[in-house]
Amino acid sequence: MLSRRASVQGPAIALALFASTIAAAPENHPLERDGYRLVTAPRHFEFPRDHASHPEYRLEWWYYTGRVTGAGRHFGYQLTFFRVGLDRARAASRSAWAPHTILFAHLALTDEDHRRYGFAEAIERSALGMAGADSIRYRVWVDRWSAELAGNGRAHRLKAGVADWALDLELTPLGAPVLQGDAGASRKSGAWGNASFYYSYPRMATRGGLRVGRDSLAVSGVTWMDHEFGTTRLDSTEVGWDWFGLRLDGGEALMLYALRHRDGSIDPVSSGTWVTRDGRTVKIARDQFETRALGRWKSPHSGAVYPHGWQVRLSSLDVDLTVTPTVDDQELSTKVSGGVVYWEGSVRITGTHAGRAVTGDGYVELTGYAGAAPGL
Repeated sequence: MLSRRASVQGPAIALALFASTIAAAPENHPLERDGYRLVTAPRHFEFPRDHASHPEYRLEWWYYTGRVTGAGRHFGYQLTFFRVGLDRARAASRSAWAPHTILFAHLALTDEDHRRYGFAEAIERSALGMAGADSIRYRVWVDRWSAELAGNGRAHRLKAGVADWALDLELTPLGAPVLQGDAGASRKSGAWGNASFYYSYPRMATRGGLRVGRDSLAVSGVTWMDHEFGTTRLDSTEVGWDWFGLRLDGGEALMLYALRHRDGSIDPVSSGTWVTRDGRTVKIARDQFETRALGRWKSPHSGAVYPHGWQVRLSSLDVDLTVTPTVDDQELSTKVSGGVVYWEGSVRITGTHAGRAVTGDGYVELTGYAGAAPGL
């Protein structure tokens, strides 16, 4: 039985998710803010080193969403680790309790066949080994939840769970990392340095174990991984974002994000990336895509009204997709990690590409519909 409100207790602290961007430099442009670096130009990524933490930037997350099957049952899952720098100067303190970094994590499981959803959260400060993010080798953890590179230095190992359900998965990339935005520098508004470094693995072969109630299942499937790090938050005119991570069964993948302004318009830096079946990437500008809500869903928990089901069109690539949630209620409402409320759910895809029928699956994230937007 999935529990919607299970949580790992920790210190209550107002934290938020974030998004960011690059723009034309002002005359005297800063390269840092409060001791943390700003994202002002593309980066030369080095892997596997860049899977690890980047404490010179204030904000960082490692995000996994996937769909797995076992014993004829179908599940979607999300596991995200967040690192938030509180005070860069205190990182050099000799005290193990110096309050310089906080880490928290969100875990969710969607039982698609029984139309059930559960989520949990964990939060700890980076002290005495309770939580941490290694800056040399990829390993991030909060209490007993963790993500790290396996012994072969290529596969990712995920472990997390609560009393009612848990996962232990190994993920192997099926291709090179996809650099989002401008060579990995992802713009989210027009302000100087308001950006994040961002790359993805749209397809990671996934195997391992899933425990749901009394059932222990051997599962397999595919996972999407995102890693972002930067220093700034949303622009003051932005209220939230709609994010799509979609995979087609023919081998293509699509990432799109639309940043919403208070007046309902979409920020022109909103963009995406189309990945062909042979791994080539095509950048998608704001004027080349359209996302249209096909319905609405009102949360019985928060009262928020979310778009529900979408038509996604890419004019330049002759792509027309219908995206449908597998379960209506996939709203995550945090209590110990900042009170952020957002919808993050598994979806199924039908549609056409260049005149041929296509199917697929993926995840959609919707923020800023339940009160103040994250990061503001």
